[in-house]
Amino acid sequence: MSTAGNTLGVTLEQARAIVAGARAASAQRGFKPLTVVVLDAGGHVTAVEREDGSSNGRFAIAKGKADGALALGMGSRSIMNRAEQQAYFVLAAGAATGGSLVPVPGGVLVRDDSGSLLGAVGVSGDTSDNDEAAAVAGIEAAGLVAQPE
Repeated sequence: MSTAGNTLGVTLEQARAIVAGARAASAQRGFKPLTVVVLDAGGHVTAVEREDGSSNGRFAIAKGKADGALALGMGSRSIMNRAEQQAYFVLAAGAATGGSLVPVPGGVLVRDDSGSLLGAVGVSGDTSDNDEAAAVAGIEAAGLVAQPE
């Protein structure tokens, strides 16, 4: 999918494709019900879907994973690794971002073929590793490049 002329990042069409791809991968792999949040490069919510049975806190968690990835320029798996090494930094970064930083896998940066940042995807509902796998699958299904770390 082309990103020509899009200065804000991921388009609505791309965001919908990411959500559909993440949900399809989740269904195929037997994951628990997920909530998928897609943000553009400016951190604005472009698309969200909460599957039936996904608990009510999952939106905030998924959005926090994506917000953290955008805020620090790395996937939330890398943020988790950094938290293990520099807990005070990640705690301070969370405070600086208004508490919207969830340092566990499931927040993945979205890039185009040239490496330009388009946005981020956050997924929550299953294990963090499965959330991340669904996010990556959704991004790739949309023809974009996933950066989970």
